[in-house]
Amino acid sequence: MADEKIHIVRRDFLRTGLRGAALFGLAGGVGALGIRSRRQGTAWRRGTVWQIDPEVCIQCGNCQTNCVLRPSAVKCVHAFALCGYCKLCMAYFDPQAQEHDTAAENQLCPVGAIVRTYVDDPYYEYWIDETLCVGCGKCMKGCRTFGNGSLFIQVRHDRCLNCNQCSIAAACPSRAYRRVPADQPYLYPARYPGEPPAGGKALGATR
Repeated sequence: MADEKIHIVRRDFLRTGLRGAALFGLAGGVGALGIRSRRQGTAWRRGTVWQIDPEVCIQCGNCQTNCVLRPSAVKCVHAFALCGYCKLCMAYFDPQAQEHDTAAENQLCPVGAIVRTYVDDPYYEYWIDETLCVGCGKCMKGCRTFGNGSLFIQVRHDRCLNCNQCSIAAACPSRAYRRVPADQPYLYPARYPGEPPAGGKALGATR
């Protein structure tokens, strides 16, 4: 009788041990698949960076608020080859402005990142001070509505952390964010005249 009990206990022990080993093996297999999947994802993204397609962007403002960096790594750039040098730049002036001067209350940019330089009466050249720009896209919307669309926002890669899962891309309602080759990291409006600068260098950098 004692021998029979020992036999039963030993059988249960072996059965439990085999079941545990099977579960452990399954968990290990799933873990290995997860690691391999992450490695494949990293390999797939190697040599690419996040960028905004200016033809898809709807200037929603998420680039300002959803970037992990403060201020955002997204900055407005100026395609001077597209600029019409308007007498009144509606990327600079608030459409509701009472006066068209440099007073802060008359400017569309909430942080005063657009600087204008006198060219010839009555024209001014406008450029972006990226140290102030927060990537809100308000000037881009004004330029598209009233001008030639020469202002657009781009991820600046000297600031971007190139997160594997970009928080702005996840929040982008128009899916304007996509991966592009790292050696051509900037995207330009389709109506940009001629070829972009070699190496995909961005336009309108801080002076």
